[in-house]
Amino acid sequence: MEKHDFVNIQDLDKEGIMYLIQMAQEFEQHPNRELLKGKVIATLFYEPSTRTRLSFETAANRLGAKVIGFTDAKASSVSKGETLKDTILMVGNYADAIVMRHHIEGAAQYASEVAPVPIINAGDGAHQHPSQCLLDLYTIYQTQGTLENLNIYLVGDLKYGRTVHSLLMAMRHFNPTFHFISPVELEMPEEYKIYCRNHNIKYVEHHDFTPEIIADADILYMTRVQRERFTDLMEYERVKNVYILHNNMLGLAKENMRILHPLPRVNEIAYDVDTNPHAYYIEQARNGLFAREAIFSYCLGISLDDIKADKTIID
Repeated sequence: MEKHDFVNIQDLDKEGIMYLIQMAQEFEQHPNRELLKGKVIATLFYEPSTRTRLSFETAANRLGAKVIGFTDAKASSVSKGETLKDTILMVGNYADAIVMRHHIEGAAQYASEVAPVPIINAGDGAHQHPSQCLLDLYTIYQTQGTLENLNIYLVGDLKYGRTVHSLLMAMRHFNPTFHFISPVELEMPEEYKIYCRNHNIKYVEHHDFTPEIIADADILYMTRVQRERFTDLMEYERVKNVYILHNNMLGLAKENMRILHPLPRVNEIAYDVDTNPHAYYIEQARNGLFAREAIFSYCLGISLDDIKADKTIID
């Protein structure tokens, strides 16, 4: 199996997505292995991160790799004026793969064009978050038993939310119906609506967030209004608490509906939802470990057959 970058979720076809989901299933059964023993993973986080960085680093450690990198660009040579190209070329001398989060859209794609080793996109601006997308797909498959023909409701920041942009593109293979619930200021960008129309993805737009509107959801995907993406803080103050999910809004929900959230949450899911059986965002975050173990394997040339035949399992 050849090595790959993991930069844009649309680079994966339907078979590729299902292949990675099967890998993640194997890692959920046995996450501790030595498949990456002797490998070095570099994590370059130009933006703050908790779950993404820690789950990538945990995935590398649980597979036997060592981790190097930085969590604050100010503590690196970037603060001295080093270009992204030079940083990538330099780190590529030391690591077998590079995980990078960057505030500029397209930075991961550029890095993949100059890097001597695989690049894994851990989020680039408001553009994409493909590793989050894979764990979302795995979680949806895990809870629904399929990715086909689902009603997926996306709520909140659809303008800047890179997780919802990635999910929308990945689901094009599975005949979804999307419902976009957002204030006017945070509507799904026109380019993604055009993408839906070009790929025959059904979607409906709403501005109200009521029990009746969400009653037909299979997946209710909540998002945080991201203060860091706003240049106008007055606009942020107007929209930050527009949609808050409370436990008493779930009385009409389908039995198997699950609530997802890429986290961190602020106010958009009330704490009284946490004990509701529909809540699944903590388990979703846990799935990030298995999805990112699959991504490392995919990027470093380890096949599903290799994983199934692996004798390095540590219980």
